[in-house]
Amino acid sequence: MEEVSAFWLYLQTSGAAFAINVVAAVIIFVVGRWVAKILLGITTKGMERAKVDPLLIKFLGNILYTLLLIFVVLAAINRIGIQTASLIAVLGAAGLAVGLALQGSLANFAAGVMVIIFRPYKIGDYVEAGGIAGVVDSVQIFNTELKTPDNKHIIVPNSQMLGGAIVNYSTHPTRRVDLVVSVGHDDDIDTVRRVLEQTLADDSRLLQEPAPTVRMHAMADSSIDWIVRPWVNAADYWDVYWDLTEEIKRRFDREGITIPFPQRDVHLYQHLPE
Repeated sequence: MEEVSAFWLYLQTSGAAFAINVVAAVIIFVVGRWVAKILLGITTKGMERAKVDPLLIKFLGNILYTLLLIFVVLAAINRIGIQTASLIAVLGAAGLAVGLALQGSLANFAAGVMVIIFRPYKIGDYVEAGGIAGVVDSVQIFNTELKTPDNKHIIVPNSQMLGGAIVNYSTHPTRRVDLVVSVGHDDDIDTVRRVLEQTLADDSRLLQEPAPTVRMHAMADSSIDWIVRPWVNAADYWDVYWDLTEEIKRRFDREGITIPFPQRDVHLYQHLPE
């Protein structure tokens, strides 16, 4: 009877100790995660004051928070009584198998590091990569987040972003507007050139250097094609593109310059019976 009482007392003592350890582990996890967020905020503000690139701030912030969270989890597990050294060894052995199974994720992480090192784009740039176009919103550990002009949120794996050509429309402060204007074969060449050059001269948003280009480009089947290529500040690109297209049409109408439709001559031959 004494042995049963001793065993029952042991269970009560051990159970109470285990319960206390579980509560302590939960407290460690909750408080540790809170502290991790505070440290992340302090580090982020410090990097912002140091004028660190926003792309680098978000990327390093994600890595820092992940490492701090792993440390907190290990501390909580250790408080329960599980030996973290042996756990780490087991996780390390399983890590190889997991790594092989998650090759795509590792490739995305490596691609994210490459983005940080070589900076093909930064936060706020309008880019076209991986078959997607949009403004770079953030670069995470495994993916890049883009926002499209129609306000769609797109998450693209980093390896896909670096897997092909990257077109960055925001790298240079200026861009060239490329327009092709078609007129009729019977329209006077000098008049067309004068109207196009005057239209460009009247738009104050166009840059004087490099000088705009107005040239006859091709004699097509149904039209004479002219190229109109002024340079503008990158922020004015689309406004200038649309405004010039509209203004050229208005001035052509006033000058009687035609914009021909595709035409084809069809000849009919009638064969009379003999």
